[in-house]
Amino acid sequence: MKQNKPSTLDTAGKVDTPFKPDDAGPMAKATSPDANAQSNEPALPIEPTLPNEPTLPEKPARPDRPTSFDIAYRAGVSQSTVSRALRDSPLVNKATRDRVQAIAKELNYKVDKVASNLRSQSTRTIALLLCEDPTSDDSMINPFFMSMLSSITRATARQGYDLLVSFQQLSEDWHADYEDTHRADGIILLGYGDYVSARPKLEKLKQAQARFMLWGPLIKDLPGHSIGCDNHLGGYVAGTHLLDSGRQQLAFLGDASQHCPEFRQRYLGYTDAITQRQLTFNPRLQYDAENTEMSGFDACLQLIDSGEPFDALMAASDLIAIGAIKAMQQRGLRVPEDVAVVGFDGIPSSAYVNPPLTTVMQDTQAAGDLLVDNLFKQFHGEPLTTTLLEPKLVVRESSGGTPDSSPQ
Repeated sequence: MKQNKPSTLDTAGKVDTPFKPDDAGPMAKATSPDANAQSNEPALPIEPTLPNEPTLPEKPARPDRPTSFDIAYRAGVSQSTVSRALRDSPLVNKATRDRVQAIAKELNYKVDKVASNLRSQSTRTIALLLCEDPTSDDSMINPFFMSMLSSITRATARQGYDLLVSFQQLSEDWHADYEDTHRADGIILLGYGDYVSARPKLEKLKQAQARFMLWGPLIKDLPGHSIGCDNHLGGYVAGTHLLDSGRQQLAFLGDASQHCPEFRQRYLGYTDAITQRQLTFNPRLQYDAENTEMSGFDACLQLIDSGEPFDALMAASDLIAIGAIKAMQQRGLRVPEDVAVVGFDGIPSSAYVNPPLTTVMQDTQAAGDLLVDNLFKQFHGEPLTTTLLEPKLVVRESSGGTPDSSPQ
């Protein structure tokens, strides 16, 4: 049998090289008559292909959770409108906001915070810096700040932000992490320690245009913005209370130097109450103490051992007062019969010492709200609220109050 010779192809007047079966590829071999003759398997049909037919991508599998595009489709609005509506933006009318939010709730939609933050160049996080304080345990955290932490956490959550709580040692350059990095959109500082040492760090935060709020006294030319208690008024109220109860020789425990401006303001208010009664404050009745029970205990022992008579004592903090009461009881002095005692802060444990402690209470709920609100005002370029919160005297047995005076 005579074998057919494959023909050559002529394209645009050019003569190709002779056709070689080995060069034709597997498809040509499968359709070649000779190849079929040498195989017992039937030839496979070939589907025609249109040269210009577009290739359609496979339909993506539906994600496990709904997206903002699903909500947009259901609500009949754009995806950007959905984003605004879920943020309660006033740019979207209330009816549309309600519809979008209802659909989101129905679909159990959760905002992808990472993607949202990348789009807005925002971390949606506030950093709360707690600087170490000397304590009688290993916590190194002033218990007064624990009450404030609760209110700050709630106020931050209401704004749709997360709170990053960071514990910093006073000796470290805690400000550096926030000068050169963008770990948080703003900072709240509680207990920055020795004010004289902390001021240069606050200056650097200000120079870096960091947005931050301080809990502390209002001091002239203070870097940043502060919300604080009216410590001078608190000291004045405590002194007036002791004088009104018939006490004449008033002592004070706490560092009254420029390093501790809050304690100093409490001391100045206390002495002002005394001088306004035409009495003279005896400086030998003032002893420095840090904000711990042990420091209050030691300072009170020094006061007792000095031999200077005193019948009343104000401590710059509740912790100092608790330690002082222990020292007086150890030395046989009765509280309040021999010495009336007033503390400052209003920590929860002050109501449960023996005797229950009269204290000047600070409003931690309002403090947390104002710190967060003013930080967000900085985000939006709004004027800030400069506030000194008014303290409240809570009279208990340590200063001669009745048991009914204690909070229930």
